Amino acid sequence: MTDSRPRGRRQAEAERNDRALLQAAREVLAADGAHASVAAIAARAGVGIGSLYRRYRTKEELFQRLLVLSLDQWIAAAEQGLATDDPWEGLAGFITACVEFGQGTLSPVAGTVEGTQEMRVKNDRGDELLDALVTRAGEAGVLRPGVTAVDVSLLIEQLGSSPLLDQLRKQGRGDMLAEAAAARARLVAIAVDGLRAVHREPLPGPAPTGRLFTERWRRPPASAEAAAGQPSA
Repeated sequence: MTDSRPRGRRQAEAERNDRALLQAAREVLAADGAHASVAAIAARAGVGIGSLYRRYRTKEELFQRLLVLSLDQWIAAAEQGLATDDPWEGLAGFITACVEFGQGTLSPVAGTVEGTQEMRVKNDRGDELLDALVTRAGEAGVLRPGVTAVDVSLLIEQLGSSPLLDQLRKQGRGDMLAEAAAARARLVAIAVDGLRAVHREPLPGPAPTGRLFTERWRRPPASAEAAAGQPSA
């Protein structure tokens, strides 16, 4: 049956569904990890499974699209941070925004999907913008000595998930979500404050390298994947 709706309306609906799927995927992945099912994600998003598979032929295609959307959010937050005149406010605002929309919560799919050219281009752009934010804050003397862009990325990933919120959602405790979200916001503020230049104590150990991201996201050969017991995307 031909869809008689105007093209613009169909496109707008598809975009709304994608945003709902991204949020649902973050919540389901937080609860179920890489074994999260497409059916569970679709149900959480309120999207019919048949409709989803008409748009995305495979689970891998879906996750590739969601990763692109997540990178778009990262880039938008970084651009907003650089547009902020105050270097500290720009960096802190970027980190807080990324934590709030759950950046890093798609990490359970690392190594299970093939990177696309679009993903690589947007990832490089995101890295470039973060480097600019960190460099600007460092040169302004507002960033703790020794803090690197990789430190910031890892911090966002750690803060982007909330075991407390995830547990309450799983229990269906909607009455406690606002309180838990407020408590999480306090913890994020405490953690971000640790990046301020007023803290002069040397950070422990060597600075982390980008390998902590690149190696995780590189898809292993099929033989290694089978040996590790990892499900194919």
